[in-house]
Amino acid sequence: MSEWLVLALAMAAACAVVLVVTLLSHRLNRAGSVDGEAAETPDVLEYMTMMVGVVYAIVLGLAIAGVWEARSAAQDDVRREAQALYEVTKRAEVYPADVQEGLRADIDEYVSHVVHQEWPRMIDRNELSGRGGELLDVVRADIAQRKPADELEAQAYQPMLDQVAIADDARNARAENAGETLPGVVWFGLISGALVTIGLIFTMQMGRSSRELLLAGLFSALIAFLLFLVWDFDAPFGRSGSESADAFRELFASAAGTGS
Repeated sequence: MSEWLVLALAMAAACAVVLVVTLLSHRLNRAGSVDGEAAETPDVLEYMTMMVGVVYAIVLGLAIAGVWEARSAAQDDVRREAQALYEVTKRAEVYPADVQEGLRADIDEYVSHVVHQEWPRMIDRNELSGRGGELLDVVRADIAQRKPADELEAQAYQPMLDQVAIADDARNARAENAGETLPGVVWFGLISGALVTIGLIFTMQMGRSSRELLLAGLFSALIAFLLFLVWDFDAPFGRSGSESADAFRELFASAAGTGS
Protein backbone atom coordinates (compact mmCIF):
# COMPACT_ATOMS: atom_id res chain seq x y z
CA MET A 1 0.00 0.00 0.00
CA SER A 2 1.29 3.44 -0.95
CA GLU A 3 2.50 5.67 1.88
CA TRP A 4 0.39 8.54 0.52
CA LEU A 5 -2.70 6.32 0.55
CA VAL A 6 -1.99 5.37 4.16
CA LEU A 7 -1.72 9.07 5.06
CA ALA A 8 -4.96 9.95 3.28
CA LEU A 9 -6.85 7.10 4.94
CA ALA A 10 -5.51 8.00 8.39
CA MET A 11 -6.47 11.67 8.11
CA ALA A 12 -9.88 10.84 6.63
CA ALA A 13 -10.54 8.35 9.43
CA ALA A 14 -9.60 10.92 12.08
CA CYS A 15 -11.96 13.51 10.61
CA ALA A 16 -14.73 10.93 10.27
CA VAL A 17 -14.40 9.98 13.94
CA VAL A 18 -14.72 13.62 14.97
CA LEU A 19 -17.83 14.04 12.83
CA VAL A 20 -19.51 10.86 14.10
CA VAL A 21 -18.79 11.60 17.76
CA THR A 22 -20.04 15.18 17.35
CA LEU A 23 -23.31 13.99 15.82
CA LEU A 24 -23.79 11.41 18.56
CA SER A 25 -23.04 14.03 21.19
CA HIS A 26 -25.70 16.35 19.75
CA ARG A 27 -28.28 13.59 19.78
CA LEU A 28 -27.47 12.63 23.36
CA ASN A 29 -27.66 16.25 24.48
CA ARG A 30 -31.03 16.68 22.83
CA ALA A 31 -32.36 13.45 24.26
CA GLY A 32 -31.19 14.37 27.75
CA SER A 33 -32.40 17.97 27.47
CA VAL A 34 -29.12 19.38 28.77
CA ASP A 35 -29.58 22.99 29.85
CA GLY A 36 -27.08 25.80 29.21
CA GLU A 37 -25.64 25.79 32.72
CA ALA A 38 -24.91 22.07 32.72
CA ALA A 39 -23.28 22.35 29.31
CA GLU A 40 -20.67 24.80 30.52
CA THR A 41 -17.15 23.42 30.78
CA PRO A 42 -15.49 23.73 34.22
CA ASP A 43 -12.26 25.72 34.32
CA VAL A 44 -10.34 22.79 35.82
CA LEU A 45 -11.38 20.61 32.90
CA GLU A 46 -10.08 23.17 30.42
CA TYR A 47 -6.79 23.29 32.32
CA MET A 48 -6.43 19.50 32.38
CA THR A 49 -7.24 19.27 28.68
CA MET A 50 -4.54 21.82 27.92
CA MET A 51 -1.97 20.00 30.06
CA VAL A 52 -2.72 16.63 28.47
CA GLY A 53 -2.34 18.20 25.03
CA VAL A 54 1.01 19.77 25.95
CA VAL A 55 2.37 16.55 27.43
CA TYR A 56 1.26 14.52 24.41
CA ALA A 57 2.79 17.08 22.04
CA ILE A 58 6.14 16.71 23.84
CA VAL A 59 6.00 12.91 23.69
CA LEU A 60 5.02 12.97 20.02
CA GLY A 61 7.82 15.41 19.22
CA LEU A 62 10.37 13.19 20.97
CA ALA A 63 9.12 10.18 19.03
CA ILE A 64 9.49 12.01 15.71
CA ALA A 65 12.97 13.22 16.64
CA GLY A 66 14.00 9.70 17.70
CA VAL A 67 12.89 7.94 14.51
CA TRP A 68 14.35 10.73 12.36
CA GLU A 69 17.71 10.40 14.10
CA ALA A 70 17.63 6.62 13.61
CA ARG A 71 16.85 7.05 9.91
CA SER A 72 19.67 9.57 9.48
CA ALA A 73 22.12 7.21 11.19
CA ALA A 74 21.02 4.36 8.93
CA GLN A 75 21.53 6.50 5.83
CA ASP A 76 24.99 7.48 7.07
CA ASP A 77 25.89 3.79 7.32
CA VAL A 78 24.72 3.22 3.73
CA ARG A 79 26.85 6.10 2.48
CA ARG A 80 29.81 4.85 4.49
CA GLU A 81 29.49 1.36 3.00
CA ALA A 82 29.17 2.63 -0.57
CA GLN A 83 32.01 5.14 -0.21
CA ALA A 84 34.36 2.54 1.27
CA LEU A 85 33.82 0.17 -1.66
CA TYR A 86 34.21 3.02 -4.12
CA GLU A 87 37.49 3.94 -2.45
CA VAL A 88 38.70 0.37 -2.97
CA THR A 89 38.07 0.64 -6.72
CA LYS A 90 40.06 3.87 -6.84
CA ARG A 91 42.98 2.59 -4.83
CA ALA A 92 43.11 -0.50 -7.05
CA GLU A 93 44.34 1.65 -9.95
CA VAL A 94 47.94 0.87 -8.92
CA TYR A 95 47.32 -2.82 -9.69
CA PRO A 96 47.63 -4.43 -13.15
CA ALA A 97 44.64 -4.07 -15.47
CA ASP A 98 43.49 -7.69 -15.09
CA VAL A 99 43.59 -7.45 -11.30
CA GLN A 100 41.66 -4.18 -11.39
CA GLU A 101 38.98 -5.67 -13.64
CA GLY A 102 38.58 -8.75 -11.46
CA LEU A 103 38.32 -6.73 -8.26
CA ARG A 104 35.87 -4.24 -9.75
CA ALA A 105 33.76 -7.04 -11.19
CA ASP A 106 33.47 -8.64 -7.75
CA ILE A 107 32.59 -5.28 -6.16
CA ASP A 108 30.00 -4.63 -8.86
CA GLU A 109 28.49 -8.04 -8.25
CA TYR A 110 28.23 -7.32 -4.53
CA VAL A 111 26.70 -3.88 -5.09
CA SER A 112 24.21 -5.21 -7.63
CA HIS A 113 23.16 -7.97 -5.24
CA VAL A 114 22.76 -5.52 -2.36
CA VAL A 115 20.61 -3.04 -4.28
CA HIS A 116 18.47 -5.36 -6.36
CA GLN A 117 18.08 -8.42 -4.16
CA GLU A 118 19.14 -7.72 -0.60
CA TRP A 119 17.40 -4.34 -0.26
CA PRO A 120 13.84 -5.63 -0.87
CA ARG A 121 14.52 -8.49 1.55
CA MET A 122 15.81 -6.03 4.13
CA ILE A 123 12.67 -3.90 3.85
CA ASP A 124 10.18 -6.78 3.80
CA ARG A 125 11.82 -9.16 6.29
CA ASN A 126 14.10 -6.82 8.26
CA GLU A 127 17.11 -9.02 7.56
CA LEU A 128 20.09 -9.29 5.21
CA SER A 129 20.92 -12.20 2.94
CA GLY A 130 23.82 -14.53 3.55
CA ARG A 131 24.83 -14.24 -0.09
CA GLY A 132 25.78 -10.59 0.39
CA GLY A 133 28.25 -11.48 3.12
CA GLU A 134 29.79 -14.15 0.91
CA LEU A 135 30.28 -11.70 -1.96
CA LEU A 136 31.95 -9.20 0.36
CA ASP A 137 34.29 -11.94 1.58
CA VAL A 138 35.25 -12.55 -2.05
CA VAL A 139 36.23 -8.89 -2.38
CA ARG A 140 38.31 -9.11 0.78
CA ALA A 141 40.00 -12.30 -0.48
CA ASP A 142 40.84 -10.63 -3.81
CA ILE A 143 42.95 -8.13 -1.91
CA ALA A 144 44.27 -10.16 1.01
CA GLN A 145 45.39 -13.21 -0.98
CA ARG A 146 47.43 -11.31 -3.54
CA LYS A 147 50.96 -10.42 -2.55
CA PRO A 148 51.93 -6.82 -3.50
CA ALA A 149 54.24 -6.84 -6.53
CA ASP A 150 55.88 -3.45 -5.96
CA GLU A 151 56.04 -0.52 -3.57
CA LEU A 152 52.88 1.17 -4.89
CA GLU A 153 50.85 -1.98 -4.42
CA ALA A 154 52.32 -2.41 -0.95
CA GLN A 155 51.27 1.10 0.00
CA ALA A 156 47.72 0.48 -1.26
CA TYR A 157 47.37 -3.01 0.23
CA GLN A 158 46.55 -2.20 3.87
CA PRO A 159 44.37 0.87 3.15
CA MET A 160 42.27 -1.24 0.77
CA LEU A 161 41.79 -3.90 3.41
CA ASP A 162 40.86 -1.17 5.88
CA GLN A 163 38.20 0.13 3.48
CA VAL A 164 36.73 -3.35 3.11
CA ALA A 165 36.63 -3.60 6.90
CA ILE A 166 34.77 -0.26 7.02
CA ALA A 167 32.28 -1.56 4.45
CA ASP A 168 31.81 -4.75 6.46
CA ASP A 169 31.24 -2.76 9.64
CA ALA A 170 28.72 -0.53 7.87
CA ARG A 171 26.98 -3.62 6.54
CA ASN A 172 26.67 -5.02 10.06
CA ALA A 173 25.24 -1.70 11.22
CA ARG A 174 22.77 -1.83 8.34
CA ALA A 175 21.67 -5.28 9.50
CA GLU A 176 21.11 -4.00 13.04
CA ASN A 177 19.06 -1.04 11.77
CA ALA A 178 16.94 -3.07 9.36
CA GLY A 179 14.06 -3.43 11.82
CA GLU A 180 11.67 -0.83 13.16
CA THR A 181 12.99 1.62 15.73
CA LEU A 182 10.12 2.05 18.19
CA PRO A 183 9.00 -0.89 20.38
CA GLY A 184 5.37 -1.89 20.64
CA VAL A 185 4.87 -0.32 24.06
CA VAL A 186 5.79 3.10 22.65
CA TRP A 187 3.24 2.71 19.86
CA PHE A 188 0.64 1.76 22.45
CA GLY A 189 1.40 4.97 24.32
CA LEU A 190 1.31 7.13 21.19
CA ILE A 191 -2.00 5.73 19.97
CA SER A 192 -3.59 5.76 23.43
CA GLY A 193 -2.40 9.32 23.95
CA ALA A 194 -3.90 10.37 20.62
CA LEU A 195 -7.27 8.86 21.54
CA VAL A 196 -7.25 10.51 24.96
CA THR A 197 -6.20 13.89 23.55
CA ILE A 198 -8.85 13.84 20.83
CA GLY A 199 -11.43 12.49 23.26
CA LEU A 200 -10.87 15.38 25.64
CA ILE A 201 -11.92 17.75 22.86
CA PHE A 202 -15.49 16.61 23.27
CA THR A 203 -15.49 17.32 27.00
CA MET A 204 -15.09 20.96 25.97
CA GLN A 205 -18.49 20.83 24.26
CA MET A 206 -16.84 21.05 20.85
CA GLY A 207 -19.13 20.95 17.86
CA ARG A 208 -21.60 23.59 19.00
CA SER A 209 -20.78 25.50 15.82
CA SER A 210 -19.40 24.69 12.38
CA ARG A 211 -16.16 26.53 13.20
CA GLU A 212 -15.58 24.42 16.30
CA LEU A 213 -16.30 21.27 14.33
CA LEU A 214 -13.82 22.37 11.66
CA LEU A 215 -11.13 23.05 14.24
CA ALA A 216 -11.73 19.69 15.91
CA GLY A 217 -11.43 17.94 12.55
CA LEU A 218 -8.23 19.79 11.64
CA PHE A 219 -6.71 19.04 15.05
CA SER A 220 -7.51 15.33 14.68
CA ALA A 221 -6.12 15.31 11.12
CA LEU A 222 -2.92 16.96 12.38
CA ILE A 223 -2.42 14.26 15.01
CA ALA A 224 -3.07 11.60 12.37
CA PHE A 225 -0.46 13.23 10.12
CA LEU A 226 2.14 13.36 12.90
CA LEU A 227 1.52 9.71 13.77
CA PHE A 228 1.95 8.90 10.08
CA LEU A 229 5.34 10.67 10.15
CA VAL A 230 6.40 8.57 13.13
CA TRP A 231 5.22 5.39 11.37
CA ASP A 232 6.97 6.31 8.11
CA PHE A 233 10.26 7.33 9.73
CA ASP A 234 10.14 4.28 12.01
CA ALA A 235 11.44 2.23 9.05
CA PRO A 236 15.05 3.48 8.68
CA PHE A 237 15.29 2.31 5.06
CA GLY A 238 11.76 3.17 3.99
CA ARG A 239 8.52 1.22 3.67
CA SER A 240 8.78 0.38 -0.01
CA GLY A 241 11.24 0.63 -2.88
CA SER A 242 14.99 1.04 -2.63
CA GLU A 243 15.39 4.82 -2.74
CA SER A 244 17.45 4.60 0.45
CA ALA A 245 20.13 2.79 -1.61
CA ASP A 246 20.79 5.84 -3.76
CA ALA A 247 24.30 6.16 -2.32
CA PHE A 248 25.23 2.98 -4.20
CA ARG A 249 23.57 4.18 -7.41
CA GLU A 250 25.51 7.42 -7.35
CA LEU A 251 28.87 5.64 -7.20
CA PHE A 252 28.33 2.36 -9.07
CA ALA A 253 26.82 1.82 -12.50
CA SER A 254 25.95 -1.78 -11.57
CA ALA A 255 23.42 -0.46 -9.03
CA ALA A 256 21.54 1.59 -11.61
CA GLY A 257 20.29 -1.36 -13.67
CA THR A 258 17.42 -3.70 -12.98
CA GLY A 259 19.56 -6.45 -11.54
CA SER A 260 19.27 -10.17 -12.15
